Amino acid sequence: MSSRPLMSVVFVALAFFFFFASALADDNVVVLTEENFEKEVGQDRGALVEFYAPWCGHCKKLAPEYEKLGASFKKAKSVLIGKVDCDEHKSICSKYGVSGYPTIQWFPKGSLEPKKYEGARSAEALAEFVNGEGGTSVKIAAIPSNVVVLTSDNFNEIVLDEKKDVLVEFYAPWCGHCKNLAPIYEKVATAFKLEDHVVIANVDADNYKDLAEKYGVSGYPTLKFFPKSNKAGEDYDGGRDLDDFITFINEKSGTSRDAKGQLTSKAGIVESLDSLVKEFVSASDEEKKTLYTRLEAEAETLTGSAARYGKIYLKSAKSCLEKGADYAKNEIQRLERMLAKTISAAKADEFILKKNILSIFA
Repeated sequence: MSSRPLMSVVFVALAFFFFFASALADDNVVVLTEENFEKEVGQDRGALVEFYAPWCGHCKKLAPEYEKLGASFKKAKSVLIGKVDCDEHKSICSKYGVSGYPTIQWFPKGSLEPKKYEGARSAEALAEFVNGEGGTSVKIAAIPSNVVVLTSDNFNEIVLDEKKDVLVEFYAPWCGHCKNLAPIYEKVATAFKLEDHVVIANVDADNYKDLAEKYGVSGYPTLKFFPKSNKAGEDYDGGRDLDDFITFINEKSGTSRDAKGQLTSKAGIVESLDSLVKEFVSASDEEKKTLYTRLEAEAETLTGSAARYGKIYLKSAKSCLEKGADYAKNEIQRLERMLAKTISAAKADEFILKKNILSIFA
């Protein structure tokens, strides 16, 4: 085996590692595991740690408040806000005497001897405690939401827009199930925030009873989907985990996002162009010119987002014609290097789309 393929595999693995590490670095709350706990806690900064279980209702209720706390303390170098999944890392939770969820403990700088937090579970109360223990003076920052707030004034304008697929949660502020859903629903909205034709929205049905009555809402939360093709609305009867919502929107809206909002390997792929590309790749130089003309003709028939992807196909084919057979492979490697860096979500979308389409040419 030559060294070149091996080096390519190593490079891709490293690129994935750094991209994944970069994604983790963007989280506001540090995920603590058996591998990194003592590297992060008990070192040169104090640490507030939530010991939780994914199935725990009280933990789900705490989640948005704890996320706000993490976001507010993100730039405070002397304090770490972390969490441990006790289902995954039982030995840590056992070591620190965790017997119920959530358990919140404060670890002073340089110490692995914790002090249990017994106060209220609001972001403000937690911040006051951390400031007192850690000598900081951080205030809770408001986290901008990606969920569109609907009212009687804007409901029709947004929900009945025939250019958009809209998922609407009808909720009540006092509803416990709604509070449990809130952090998941926010992640759904964040995952699809770059999709112009997808809207994740909610409406306070307690405050706007006329809207609840109009759409037959009798319990909370009630979720209804208003696709471009049916503005009467359809009941959402799927699961309420993040992956359930992601799968639903991808299937209904033709999107290709994962739970973190990143484009999947299917994004940008147009089946009607793929068969032509496969012919293009194996054709002679003269035949490639004829096939390029056929690609152009097929791309002109596309509409919506597929038309945008068609332009990337054509640009890729033209570059392969001009720069030779190795162009696609070399360009994919360049894009992977770029994706391994810290870049904006919009730029990552651009690079992933191009990489996905180039993979058909490689």
